[in-house]
Amino acid sequence: MADKQLSVFVTTYNNGRTLSACLESVKWADEIVVLDSFSADDTLAIAHRYGARTAQHAFMGYGPQKRMALAATTHDWVLLLDADEVLSPALQAEICQLLGRGGPAADGYEIPRQEQLFWRMYSAATRMNYYLRLFDKRKGIIDDMPVHAAPKVRGSVARLKSPLYHYGETDVHTKIEKINAYSTGLVADKIGKNRWGIGLIMICYPPLFFIRSYLFKRNFLNGWAGFINSVIAAFYVFLKYAKLYEHHQFAKYGRRLLPDGAPPLPGEYQARATDT
Repeated sequence: MADKQLSVFVTTYNNGRTLSACLESVKWADEIVVLDSFSADDTLAIAHRYGARTAQHAFMGYGPQKRMALAATTHDWVLLLDADEVLSPALQAEICQLLGRGGPAADGYEIPRQEQLFWRMYSAATRMNYYLRLFDKRKGIIDDMPVHAAPKVRGSVARLKSPLYHYGETDVHTKIEKINAYSTGLVADKIGKNRWGIGLIMICYPPLFFIRSYLFKRNFLNGWAGFINSVIAAFYVFLKYAKLYEHHQFAKYGRRLLPDGAPPLPGEYQARATDT
């Protein structure tokens, strides 16, 4: 049996800072597909420099954008990467060996991700999250999550040992901006699930999440960076439910709890407020 050919697909928007390192780590792949959302920096020039097949489309949401990039690939085995992710040398060798003669034994593979934590990288002893990134697209789809859209495989899933490096959270400011955007994006998904006891969740869940992150996932091994990251992670889960609670309060009260002549509510609630 011949070696399996591999397509790598990446979605981009103004990723000039990290894209070179990303594509350098997969330049050995049989095909690289980059779907760009009209970047204003040198993202496309970098993609062309690495021989990627490129296209541009206005951002449709994380899931639809990744599905369009996946549809442009020509090989059955695909690897999904974010533009700020880089394959470690050990992971490159592991994937090449996996796709060699005999082929993969599973239909998809989860990969551990080693995070940049502000001024340092994760300790190798920290418990890393695993992400399904390498899969046979004949048995895989990209789900409809509004923010963290990811592949799902109808079949067997195994794990690789070597890490993927993530250079997405370069400082505390960037991390806070990201969780603010992500938590807003997840409100619509949570509205559809009819959550109850939101107040109790806001009180109890963040402290438990901090303990999970700092102790059970061993973020204490990352010094103050690990402590700060765990606090922000707990704040992230708080924000998700605080924004959900806020949504319900706006929907319930409109302008009734505000003084006459107060500025207009956010656009989402403007029409309702007029009727209250």
